[in-house]
Amino acid sequence: MRLTVINFFKKSVNGHIFRGKYRLVKRVTPRSVETLRREYEQTERNMALLMKPYLTLEQSSGHAKELNKKEQTINKWREQQLKMKPHVTISERLEHLNVKNVWD
Repeated sequence: MRLTVINFFKKSVNGHIFRGKYRLVKRVTPRSVETLRREYEQTERNMALLMKPYLTLEQSSGHAKELNKKEQTINKWREQQLKMKPHVTISERLEHLNVKNVWD
């Protein structure tokens, strides 16, 4: 009985808590401001690292040749081609119907 009395005095909003006209808006605290500031600083550091590439254009121009990426993809494609079934024509498909070919 006491729990239901508590629920009557509970302050709540109509509908969804975080959307709409009567939404519940969190208060801004110094801690939330500090965490948001730290997140922005972290994204700034990340963007600074991303804007400066690790390798120059001359260094990154021939890296794929040493890894043999092209040959690996060609070999993989050839292996897949061997696994595929051969092409079958309609005449080969209907060859079993040609049992009694007595036209002469």
